[in-house]
Amino acid sequence: MKLLASLLMAVTVSAVAVPSFAAGESKAPKPDLAKGEASYAICVACHAADGNSAIAANPVLAQQHPEYLVKQLQEFKSGKRNDPVMKGMAATLSDDDMRNVSWWLASKKAKSGFSKDKELVALGERIYRGGIQDRNIAACAGCHSPNGAGIPAQYPRLGGQHADYTVKQLTDFRDGKRGNNMIMTQEVSKMNDREIRAVSDYIAGLR
Repeated sequence: MKLLASLLMAVTVSAVAVPSFAAGESKAPKPDLAKGEASYAICVACHAADGNSAIAANPVLAQQHPEYLVKQLQEFKSGKRNDPVMKGMAATLSDDDMRNVSWWLASKKAKSGFSKDKELVALGERIYRGGIQDRNIAACAGCHSPNGAGIPAQYPRLGGQHADYTVKQLTDFRDGKRGNNMIMTQEVSKMNDREIRAVSDYIAGLR
């Protein structure tokens, strides 16, 4: 019952995960993918030409839900998500630039990743698919889907993400260094280093 309650809470507050537009507000203009590709030029060194970063510390952005990417760029720019490098990059982008880049990245196909740690992958699978019930930690699959595809406009795609990057993000959520998602902070605050490494490695091989 505790696990179910956690999942229901996550769905209930999902509106905090992405920007929303109140009834009556003017809709944003349609993304311009050509302009998005041009604006993305400043991102290539870290995230690769097609968004499939080859650097384990930098996230794969290809095929990510564009609404999620817009939210992250806005929060890097505002400082809500603290990262000095990304804050500087996002500071140069307008809202239209962010939207164009995000939809362009969403149009790129993500390459498949793979798990590396055979000793931990079974533990990672248990956590991802079933959570840790005795600590009321919800299954990751409940929000990010069984294959890691996420839920468009609500929860980000995780499948194939670099394990090193995921470890850092989960650790930052747990330790209070990343504070732009209440649900993640609450869930990961109850996980230890080994569990974080295990689920991150499992996520890297999801497809």
